[in-house]
Amino acid sequence: MLVLFILLIGVYFIVKNQQETAAAQATPTPGATSLFGPQEGQPTSIEVAPDEGETVRLARDAQGVWVLELPIRAEANQALAEGAASQAAALKVERELENRDLEIFGLDVPAHVITIEFDSGTRHVLEIGDSTPTRSGYYVRLDEDRLMIVGMNGIDALMNLAVSPPYLNTPTPSPLPPTETPVAPTETPTP
Repeated sequence: MLVLFILLIGVYFIVKNQQETAAAQATPTPGATSLFGPQEGQPTSIEVAPDEGETVRLARDAQGVWVLELPIRAEANQALAEGAASQAAALKVERELENRDLEIFGLDVPAHVITIEFDSGTRHVLEIGDSTPTRSGYYVRLDEDRLMIVGMNGIDALMNLAVSPPYLNTPTPSPLPPTETPVAPTETPTP
């Protein structure tokens, strides 16, 4: 009876060990992968062209300082521009798509076209279509070739450049219209 009990305990530990080993060797589910690899380097220019509205282009000058080239040439807020560059370099592909029907994904007339140039000399064009039904990403076509779903946060940050360009100094409008000559108060007769 004692031998049988020891055998049962041994079988229990062997089966448990095999289950733990099988769980550790399970194939991991594929997660989001980076759209651009480390070989691309850092972004040197970002251009956001909305379907409707003005194109915004940021670029590094010869000293590596971000400047706005479009819609108006001006100094750029370095923190906001660098944040946009970080977002561009960190875009994540959620899934590749096999279906090539651009109209289904809103890519027949893209809402935005984002062009990113890297210090490696490469240039990529992202056409942004509709958002996914779960609102987790956007349908994107890369370089007129690959169709994929790219994470929403990074794309939203880049598309917002067209709405709110990262100007360093924004002129504050005066609440009153300018006058050419001061107007003296007029006296009214008292009855």
